[in-house]
Amino acid sequence: MAKNSRHVVPAPTGGWSVRKTGATRASKNFDRQSDAVSYAKNLAKREKADVYVHGKSGMVRDHTSYEQD
Repeated sequence: MAKNSRHVVPAPTGGWSVRKTGATRASKNFDRQSDAVSYAKNLAKREKADVYVHGKSGMVRDHTSYEQD
């Protein structure tokens, strides 16, 4: 898992958050998971990083990599 990976996680106050690996605060919060995933994927493409999408239970349900070999 790359250090600058992005995670789409359930927000404690409702909705969804995008967080960088190891961060305690969210980069941005969204009402809909699809909006959070789009934002995280745009960041990851630019940074050549991974995106991990977590479900409501917190388990990873999807992973996309934009890293170059």
